[in-house]
Amino acid sequence: MNILVLPPFNEAQRAVIEAAATGASFTYASSAEATDEAIATADVIVGNLPPARLALARNLRLLQLNSAGHDAYAAPGIMPAGAALANAVGAYGQAVSEHVYTMVLMLMKHLDGYRDDQRAHSWTDRGPVTTMAGAQVLVLGTGDIGQHFAQLARAHGAHVRGVRQRLGAVPDGFESIHTMNELPELLPKADVIAAFLPSSPATRGLVDAEFLARCKPSAYFANGGRGDLVVQADLIEALERGVIAGAALDVTTPEPLPADDPLWSAPNLLITPHVAGQFHLYTVLDNVVRIAAENLRRLQAGEPLVNEV
Repeated sequence: MNILVLPPFNEAQRAVIEAAATGASFTYASSAEATDEAIATADVIVGNLPPARLALARNLRLLQLNSAGHDAYAAPGIMPAGAALANAVGAYGQAVSEHVYTMVLMLMKHLDGYRDDQRAHSWTDRGPVTTMAGAQVLVLGTGDIGQHFAQLARAHGAHVRGVRQRLGAVPDGFESIHTMNELPELLPKADVIAAFLPSSPATRGLVDAEFLARCKPSAYFANGGRGDLVVQADLIEALERGVIAGAALDVTTPEPLPADDPLWSAPNLLITPHVAGQFHLYTVLDNVVRIAAENLRRLQAGEPLVNEV
């Protein structure tokens, strides 16, 4: 079995993936460096090969993505016939939740403003702050990332409710689970709303003027899922009018956000350039290689894959 590996695994991580597929031939190359021949002869590709190049993968049995998102690969005609597609759900919970949680705390403690004051050499007291202790936190999306965020908030003393499409068992970190239909009643009670939802017809534009108008004026909103969840013009207006206290975005529409986009100048808004995940935290690649190794083992054993799309 020929396996093409695109993520920048270190020696220890390579040892993990190679141990899962004894007798296989491994080729390591970045997505840009992978040759047409390496793609054409690969039985398995680990990593996010540009979708247009998948047409070369005539022997492909499995594409194991290094991302949780798989939208670009799910369209008809992208995946070679007979090839399985698996994503890396479970690899990013710690990284994304810690990043977004930190952004929310920065807003609650006015640290964004104090950083501006430091650069302006201004000794300014920005007044009262708020805390996660005792806060009502609403998490939209109760998967891996949402659960990690909930556990951080609960450890800080918050009361955390989760929102997803269907009811079911209450995951760790949550006090209760609710459906999307209950949002109108839940939003006015929340001090923090954190979203980790995938892009879908049901979620695109969900955070609009009506959504924001239901929030407390003291509430903070954060989005670590997909940029198209938010109607950005409505968010700008809500921040300018004080409809909510602040917002934190690691995702926007489009990406990269143009330098002249008015979102940059919205008050009480923190923006990071979709960097909460990626490979910046070492645990991400550890998790990706663990998922990939398990699927290589399962592929050779003829067992069902994990995270198969």
